Amino acid sequence: MQDIQPLLTPSLLSTANYIEQLQLPSGAVPWFAGGITDPWDHTEAIMGLSVAGRFAAARRGLQWLADRQRADGAWFAAYNDSEVVDGTRAETNFVAYAATGLWHYFQITNDKQTLAKYFPMVAAAINFVLAQQQPTGEIYWAVDTKTGPSKDALITGCSSIFKSLDCAISAAMELGNSCDQWIQSKVLLGEALLHKPERFDRTWESKARYSMDWFYPILSGLVNGDAAKQRLADKWDVFVEPKLGCRCVSDQPWVTIAETCELIMACVAAGEQAKAHELFDNIQRFQLDDGSWWTGYVFTDDAHWPDEKPTWTAAAVLLAADALTGISPATGFFSPNNTAI
Repeated sequence: MQDIQPLLTPSLLSTANYIEQLQLPSGAVPWFAGGITDPWDHTEAIMGLSVAGRFAAARRGLQWLADRQRADGAWFAAYNDSEVVDGTRAETNFVAYAATGLWHYFQITNDKQTLAKYFPMVAAAINFVLAQQQPTGEIYWAVDTKTGPSKDALITGCSSIFKSLDCAISAAMELGNSCDQWIQSKVLLGEALLHKPERFDRTWESKARYSMDWFYPILSGLVNGDAAKQRLADKWDVFVEPKLGCRCVSDQPWVTIAETCELIMACVAAGEQAKAHELFDNIQRFQLDDGSWWTGYVFTDDAHWPDEKPTWTAAAVLLAADALTGISPATGFFSPNNTAI
């Protein structure tokens, strides 16, 4: 395994330390000290640890997922270490993201033993998610504990699942396992995201005001090349606040560090490196002395809000830095040429 530590700047080293110091003995990575752990953000934290070369900590995080996985392959929405905090539902993009975390770890470490150990966990998770895919391609966003599938789909959630499917397919191919059904499901999901907008946000208000609906199809590898550049250009002035970062929602004066980092990775994937570097430079003001990062900033009030420093935000910073500067062998993880099919 490559020694990544010398490639980390002091700022990024302190960011990695912040995440690892908050990891619990069980392997869970809570949002912050005393906070919840949810499967998606926990996996994001694992990916940040992997970028920083904290491989033992990343494996502990994978084991936490394996230890908490339900018999149906899913995880509940939120935990307090080993206890369920929110057992009302399992969110499909949360469940699928375990595949992204495992494949990202393997891309950095080439640790095939760990890939094989946790592949059954990923396979069970992906099969749970695909049970919620509709003939029209979209995947329902959640399964309610009492009422069953929540029969609508999210562009951001399905884009995240699209990337997770690609990672699961890559892992299966690496291990010599058949995955034809997963490949078919990925194609079907991609067609829905690109060509069937009416299949999303059918039962609630459109989520188009959220920046993630704008850039996640690029981040997931679904939209690339000139189409990605054009998609970014179309709403850049709507979502990007000059010299600060990316708004979470177009009509609110609030930039968030995690969304900005994900937009940075989408810019790199689209070949917009100059924009990516400018965004990364702009967010440096939001790091604290302990290595953590504020969730966001309300620029009309000159206030950091909420008063939280999430581990998943810190992980997003590490992933963005990797995409920009090549810290790890997974530097191109979100680039369009790093796909299974």
